[in-house]
Amino acid sequence: MMNNKTTAIFMAILAAALFGISLPVSKLLLVEIPSTLMAAALYLGAGFGMLVINIVKMVRKKEQIEAKMTKKEMPYIIGMIILDVAAPVCLMMGLTMTTSANASLLSNFEIVATSLVALLIFKESIGKSMWIAISLITLSSIVLSVEDLNSFSFSIGSIFVILACLCWGFENNCTRMLSLKDPQQIVVVKGLCSGVVSLVIALALKQYSTNILYLSTALSLGFVSYGLSIYFYIIAQRELGAARTSAYYAGAPFIGVLLSAIIFGQQITMSFMISLLIMTIGAYFAVAEYHKHAHIHEEITHEHRHNHKDNHHTHTHDCEGESEHNHVHIHDMTAHIHKHTPDMHHAHDH
Repeated sequence: MMNNKTTAIFMAILAAALFGISLPVSKLLLVEIPSTLMAAALYLGAGFGMLVINIVKMVRKKEQIEAKMTKKEMPYIIGMIILDVAAPVCLMMGLTMTTSANASLLSNFEIVATSLVALLIFKESIGKSMWIAISLITLSSIVLSVEDLNSFSFSIGSIFVILACLCWGFENNCTRMLSLKDPQQIVVVKGLCSGVVSLVIALALKQYSTNILYLSTALSLGFVSYGLSIYFYIIAQRELGAARTSAYYAGAPFIGVLLSAIIFGQQITMSFMISLLIMTIGAYFAVAEYHKHAHIHEEITHEHRHNHKDNHHTHTHDCEGESEHNHVHIHDMTAHIHKHTPDMHHAHDH
């Protein structure tokens, strides 16, 4: 389990790093590409990029070891798409009625929103150590985004920004409920659907660009910073759950600031150093979390990528060796004790 957790943490940080790249590079591209059209290009780049990879795998007849999404997951798929569209709309409405400083400060509520939704609605276990980590990481993000506390004000615009964070909080949890399925397929659906809707909105707003170089760069950036980032984020969620993955993913702005310092020559401020210190302490509490107790696994039948090297997949079949594979399988009811994270096999009550 520890190796799985370590790998998942690495995936979450890698996802944050890839998304962090998009912040300074997007700033360069926004000189030629309008904001809504930019969002559409990023999402479409993610969706089309993963679609090409899927097609190549099919042509090569590579063995499919990931479980495909089915009608059973349709509520979460629809929820993910609707929330992915609603969140940016709420954020844009908020920005028209409040300052960018206010929006930046309030956007840190996404980490808390994701954790609260995971705890209260999806019954994900969040212990004392993890709450400390989430609090410190949120605080570090606030310190990083604060420019002038005296200019902070609460308004209708602020409410829309908070609504955007709530949408992303629910969206993160919907994605988590799909995390056992093929992450490439999830990225294709998320990218193409969100991209098409954003493109329609951009065209309705008469936002165009004929700069092929900038548009192709935006699509490529979307594949790397959105497509691959979401892919690794989903893999991390399999093991860590929504709240913990969101906490590690909060490192993206720090990576963005560092890259901005390199690309634009921006000075590293004292607030950045302080927030980085707080973030490091928060990350320590997250990594050091120890969760072990006697628990019961109810009988369940589901389908996902797995192997037989753990204590949860003890069923027998004709699959040779211990390599990873995918098929519908049954988990018999069992009770045992071991260290674990709130993955999809440990959604038990506490």
